[in-house]
Amino acid sequence: MSIFREYDIRGIYQKDLNKDIVFSIGKYLALELKKRGGKSIAIGYDARIHSPDLFDYLSNGISSEGLKIYFMGMIPTPVAYFSLYHKFENIDNIDASIMITGSHNPPQYNGFKITMLKEPFYGEDIKKIGKLIESKIYNFKEYTKDITNINALDEYINFLTNHFSNLRDFRYKVALDCGNGVAGLAITKVLENLNIDFLGLYTNPDGTFPNHHPDPSVEENLTSLKKAMKDNDIKIGIAYDGDADRLALLSENYSFKGDELAILFARKILEGGLKPVIIGEVKCSKIMYDEINKIGKAIMYKTGHSNLKVKLKETNAHLAAEMSGHIFFNDRYFGYDDALYSSLRALELFLDSSIKDVENIIKSFPQMYSTPEEKVESSEEEKFKIIENLAIKLSNPPSDFPKILDIITIDGLRVVFENGWGLIRASNTTPILVTRFEATTKELATFYKQKMLGLLKD
Repeated sequence: MSIFREYDIRGIYQKDLNKDIVFSIGKYLALELKKRGGKSIAIGYDARIHSPDLFDYLSNGISSEGLKIYFMGMIPTPVAYFSLYHKFENIDNIDASIMITGSHNPPQYNGFKITMLKEPFYGEDIKKIGKLIESKIYNFKEYTKDITNINALDEYINFLTNHFSNLRDFRYKVALDCGNGVAGLAITKVLENLNIDFLGLYTNPDGTFPNHHPDPSVEENLTSLKKAMKDNDIKIGIAYDGDADRLALLSENYSFKGDELAILFARKILEGGLKPVIIGEVKCSKIMYDEINKIGKAIMYKTGHSNLKVKLKETNAHLAAEMSGHIFFNDRYFGYDDALYSSLRALELFLDSSIKDVENIIKSFPQMYSTPEEKVESSEEEKFKIIENLAIKLSNPPSDFPKILDIITIDGLRVVFENGWGLIRASNTTPILVTRFEATTKELATFYKQKMLGLLKD
């Protein structure tokens, strides 16, 4: 059951994802789609060397239930989402998409991100598939497959090229680090189409990730990009994760966090004549919520790309953002996390403003000190129970505990103090507790951290 996670199915090739299990996943997903009235599935995969094998196992499972398959080949994850919204020539409808990807995990991992009828397939739906497989695993069998190849990647590139025609002849050179993931399959061609000068690092897909781990939220993975920017006097840099649904934006003197990007995008939306409604996760800074509420409305919600996609549609907000670099645009786009689209929206920030002007917007906000996200080992069985026990402790804290103004329970416990806040939440995907603290000074943030972790230890 450990491979059936909150937002996707993910495990180690052959150890967790073998022929019979992946065949069974395909069969049960096909049965579920048929129940919902769907008849066709688009499938693509990332650069991992075992992705073609998983496609073979999965497509046979799907074909055992007689569904139509549209094969997209090697693509970024956003192209799989795009296939559900784009009208392809001679295709009436595509009802679901499955992206075979291990995202930013090490090379031995792979998995499946699933969308049905434009809705993320996650949470209880994924666990239900796991329980069905736990009760009955089908033996792999070859079936006659109804597969049509579609060039979703080129359609996507054309869409981005047309959508961002205002970026043609962009005045700054851009450095890209694709991390040997699949981002380079699309973004390099879009920039060439728009006559944007760029330096591309590790743009060729290689599922062994020979240069660095493809996770731009980890500072050490940005070393190559920063060096290339400095050595070549390039003022803007963008890094992508392995399947291109997360990004990091760097300028000459600044690395923009996900919540800071949300503020900048909100201001652009306001300039476009809309009062921005923006969703952030519980880990986002108080500054983000304060600044967005000055010009629009900020909504705090649960961490997790599936959670945010659902909340975005429920509220019809313009944008959602995670600290990790998942950005979801819903004002000129379709409401899913797409790092390639988001990176072009990021370049728009510099169309009418200098790089220093954009940096100064962030630097002008009240300064808060934030601890990095830290993880505390737990277990799948205990992690949520620990949060429940911590909530009881916080309802009657020790006399020397800092004054509590509020406790937000949207996702874990975000405890609001007079000069900051602390968060402890159970991860939905791994057996850990995630912590983050923010305050007006480093000393206060450390104090809040010590006090909350002390209660956690108890």
